[in-house]
Amino acid sequence: MTNSLEPSGFPGESASGSSSRWWWRLEDASGNEVRASDAAQEFPSQSDAESWVGEAWRELLDDGVDAVTLFEGDREVYGPMSLHANT
Repeated sequence: MTNSLEPSGFPGESASGSSSRWWWRLEDASGNEVRASDAAQEFPSQSDAESWVGEAWRELLDDGVDAVTLFEGDREVYGPMSLHANT
């Protein structure tokens, strides 16, 4: 629930004043978006999103995901980040 008396535009808030959600775009080796079982999952914070991908990366690879890009709302934070081990 949004308090209409709070100003919008603070970090972590959208223009409507609601908190931004963190999410991962899952990509194949060509950079195309992959629809995996958890693709629509959103997180309340960057650390929650990063913890999740740290736990789920092996399953994501099994689902055809090669890289991930982190977003806060519509803003790209970083990526693409490969899920393959460096050799």
